[in-house]
Amino acid sequence: MSIDNSIVKKISKLSKLKIKSDSEDKMAEELNNILNWVESLQEVNTEKVEPLLSVLNEKMPLRDDKVVMDDNQVDILNNAPEKKSGFFVVPKVVE
Repeated sequence: MSIDNSIVKKISKLSKLKIKSDSEDKMAEELNNILNWVESLQEVNTEKVEPLLSVLNEKMPLRDDKVVMDDNQVDILNNAPEKKSGFFVVPKVVE
């Protein structure tokens, strides 16, 4: 794929970036260089390489999965601007 000035203008419009018309040629060249570099990465043989979660290859620390019953309704409803019968009162959004 080759990027020309019309694609640079479209990218500019979609990304809401102002690219001056005198720098469109340079931007097209830089984007083409990036695409060529990505294309060259596709040629690298990664058949025997295992995927990594991180370049540091460390294990993720896991926490114990414990059930905590912390349903203090009174404390929770104290922060509500309006409440009724133990529930939050909110404006009607569907008619």
